Amino acid sequence: QVQLVESGGGLVQSGGSLRLSCAASGIIFRIYNMAWYRQAPGKQRELVATITTDHTTNYADSLEGRFTISRDNARGTVYLQMNSLKPEDTAVYYCNAQFRIQGDYWGLGTQVTVSS
Repeated sequence: QVQLVESGGGLVQSGGSLRLSCAASGIIFRIYNMAWYRQAPGKQRELVATITTDHTTNYADSLEGRFTISRDNARGTVYLQMNSLKPEDTAVYYCNAQFRIQGDYWGLGTQVTVSS
């Protein structure tokens, strides 16, 4: 059974930092491209960052270099370091694992709330 479990969300003041984690089980983690998405209230889910199997990363332009995605294949975990948080970063953050067309898995999400 595949599971992606996000953790690390919470309430933080504007300008603060959080580090999200997503622990994967039931998959061969190292062959999966991983990503973080977020969904704010009343808005569509949007891509935040991706990291491929060879650790190539990409980010949404709107982040302005504030977030960093990384992965630890030995631990089967992907991380999202979020710095200089803004109220507009408030959302539920979801972890995604993708392998070609055979595998596309999602976690249940972790809430991030940034107060002004």
